[in-house]
Amino acid sequence: MIKKILIGLLIMWFCVSCNKKNDDVLIKNNSVPNPYLVPEIKVLNYINRLYIDLLGRTPTQLEKDRELLYLREHNLSIPSRIDLIERLQFDSTYVEGDSSYRIAYINRQYELCKSRLLEGVDDGEMSSQIGNLQFGVTVARLEGDSARVYRNLLEISRYQRVLQSRLAYRYGHISIREMYAVMLNNGIYDIINMNSFNFVNASFDDLFDRFPTAHEFENAYAVIDRNEGRFIFGQFVDHKFDYCRALTESVSFAEGLVRWTCFNLMGRQPTPNELYQLTKRFTENHLHTLVQRHYLQSNEYAQF
Repeated sequence: MIKKILIGLLIMWFCVSCNKKNDDVLIKNNSVPNPYLVPEIKVLNYINRLYIDLLGRTPTQLEKDRELLYLREHNLSIPSRIDLIERLQFDSTYVEGDSSYRIAYINRQYELCKSRLLEGVDDGEMSSQIGNLQFGVTVARLEGDSARVYRNLLEISRYQRVLQSRLAYRYGHISIREMYAVMLNNGIYDIINMNSFNFVNASFDDLFDRFPTAHEFENAYAVIDRNEGRFIFGQFVDHKFDYCRALTESVSFAEGLVRWTCFNLMGRQPTPNELYQLTKRFTENHLHTLVQRHYLQSNEYAQF
């Protein structure tokens, strides 16, 4: 009996040690620095970068003073950094000019997503396209062209999904994966990447930072060009909407998002261990906020 207890305790110690070691490897050199040795200008620079990367703007003087005092009072600890990061991501308290940090954060992520896939097209351009299509629906109905009515209504819904994704993401109705899926499936992306050949290659390159293999291209092209049912990343799809969904639900999408986030925030590619661990976590919870937080809380990002 005693032998079994000792073996059980040994196994528990081993598991805890492995988890701690894994965390230490994932975030190297992230021990809390001596707060008295970190110049104030570095702390202010950290605050400035957080506001720009998460909200798309610099902090006001009042915000700088408040965040500096908070971080100093908590000795630049990791929990205090996480608290600041999460406040900028989730706080819904009214903020003049932003409505709230939460709204400003969502707007920033929405614009970054459009920048990555749609060359930063303005929402007004998409609204203009919707207006043109709605006029086309009216004309087609007067002419009795039901096929053109259907095509235009389908195009309108694709544009509307993009515009609606901002609000849907804010309220948690969709994850970042669904937002990327609608950014792929709309008329602007089609114009940028004309014809099925370019669309397939661009969708892989934009999301995964690589082109499809010959087998992947053959299956994807059959779906996009001829609506033929094929397996894409383990899912059977037979039209464009499901193709975009299959891509953004894949492990390859998670890897691509980690790579893109790391490069945007750190100016480098993730280490093999970062890529493995963060891809695994995102695949489990689909929370881009946690991928961002991993880098934003680090001494490397803060330059402490």
